Amino acid sequence: MRRPRVLFLGGTGVLSAACVREFLARDADLTVLTRGRTLLRPLPEGVRALHADVHDDAATRAALGEETFDAVVNFIGYTPQDVRADVARFGGRTARYVFISTGSVYARPAPSLPIVESSARRNSGFEYPARKLLCEEVLEQAFRDEDFPMTIVRAAHVYDETVIPNLAGWTTIARWRAGKPVVVHGDGTSMWNLLHARDFARGLAGLVVNGRGIGESVHITSDELLTWDEIHFSLARAAGVEPRIVHRSSEDIGRVIEWMGPVLTEDFRHSVIYDNSKIKRMVPDFSPQVPFAQGAREILEWFDADPSRQRVDGDIDAAFDRLAGDRDG
Repeated sequence: MRRPRVLFLGGTGVLSAACVREFLARDADLTVLTRGRTLLRPLPEGVRALHADVHDDAATRAALGEETFDAVVNFIGYTPQDVRADVARFGGRTARYVFISTGSVYARPAPSLPIVESSARRNSGFEYPARKLLCEEVLEQAFRDEDFPMTIVRAAHVYDETVIPNLAGWTTIARWRAGKPVVVHGDGTSMWNLLHARDFARGLAGLVVNGRGIGESVHITSDELLTWDEIHFSLARAAGVEPRIVHRSSEDIGRVIEWMGPVLTEDFRHSVIYDNSKIKRMVPDFSPQVPFAQGAREILEWFDADPSRQRVDGDIDAAFDRLAGDRDG
């Protein structure tokens, strides 16, 4: 059986690096196009690396030559211009084009739960999902008008051992270890979804290998339901500390930490529960294997293995002091 020829645009991020490893394990003939500047997640042996800035069309075309691929997966498309360029580059050169989008394109608050792929999408005031939604619309039109073989895959808050999946990052752990409280938005009970990158990779690889879903969208998310307090409790247990928490509204946090405001008010404050029936129909053996309690332990092991990774954000630290006031949480 011929090995599938797969091209990744990007291959060193949280999602894409895990997918590189999974596709190699499935014996894909994998080519990765990056700018060649990564330090944290170098490409493993067995990957053919090409170097070009994907936003430079001439350089990208020169790097790819006249090659064709069974699948092209774009992890780094963020604007309509990015995907329009891909439609022009890869039309007739790939059997399928997979665009990695985000679950944050779904309307917040969700009109009904659980969220399915046909649930309402909305262009919110949060720039990242707004741009991803515009990308999706370009690809949907290209499928309708040009028969471009696209598939949209929506990820929802994917992490690996290098990522503490909240907005404060390592500052959360450092404050707890110093006996200080951490600020959590709302009352901590809104539901959220976290998916380990290894689980996302298994779902994506199965989808690409079996060739299903052209012209469709599908999300790959976890079945585990977590509140924001539970997320923080898991991190605290992994860090061996007491989870001192102070709850403040998303608006209050946004007034003190301006950049957090849009993320919290437009996205994180709203409960999200996903129905994963579609990806499980397309990839029958897909089932997330890494509960967040395990993921949290992996995160703390990675950060504690090298103190240089433990970077406290002084601005967030000071803002949390201000938001927490004299309360112990």
